[in-house]
Amino acid sequence: MLTFVGLGLYDERSITVAGREAVAAADRVVAEFYTSKLAGATVADLEAYHDTEIEVRDRAGVEQSPDDVLDAAAERDVVFLTAGDTMISTTHVDLRLRAHERGIDTRVVHGTTAQSAASSLTGLQNYRFGKATTLPFERSHGGDGVPDSVVDTIDANRERGLHTLVFLDIDAANDDYMRADHAAALLVDAADDRLDADSLGVVVARAGSPDPVVRADRLSTLATESFGDPLHLLVVPGSLHYVERDALAALGGAPDALLDELVE
Repeated sequence: MLTFVGLGLYDERSITVAGREAVAAADRVVAEFYTSKLAGATVADLEAYHDTEIEVRDRAGVEQSPDDVLDAAAERDVVFLTAGDTMISTTHVDLRLRAHERGIDTRVVHGTTAQSAASSLTGLQNYRFGKATTLPFERSHGGDGVPDSVVDTIDANRERGLHTLVFLDIDAANDDYMRADHAAALLVDAADDRLDADSLGVVVARAGSPDPVVRADRLSTLATESFGDPLHLLVVPGSLHYVERDALAALGGAPDALLDELVE
């Protein structure tokens, strides 16, 4: 059996009870933290909390050389841990499909997702989010500025009145995590007739922690502020329901005049 367990968003306590029970029952526990990480816990914290050894795999160890994990799962109970919810990344779907091809039973124990947390913390309604996008570091896509696909996604969602969740790039190998102020600055620099530098943006920092931050203002303003330690998300809202307007004002400190422009 290969069981995929989402660890939740922040620290060793963010896992569900079902997830913790799966880890306790496992003969082998494997994890990856290159798609995301727990900002509030180290691997040592996880091992102490679950009283087990955790083998951390890099991207190549999961995507190119997973045969030893699959071999073990064919005979014993293996748990594969990821931050957030375990099936958000195609990396994990691919591993699950490889297991199915070999006749290995699989199970998924879900964890809290960044997307659901962004909606919950900001007051933006979940069903009003459109397609999400990822804003990469310039070195990650080999170009300058913001890829056209990012602005295209934001623009297409806003045309439909929908919000855009912008995931911020992670360079796990170098322990580098894009901050929301840097992301806002990139979008300001990319501003054109589709995206104004004074468009409303919403920062979510350290979702799942005891002290999450929600800050809503013009992108040009957010680019000048600091939001503390990662992990960060950025949301570019579309049109607003009046309850969403009130939530961004009360929870994120957004300027009334900017919000009023977006209320349906």
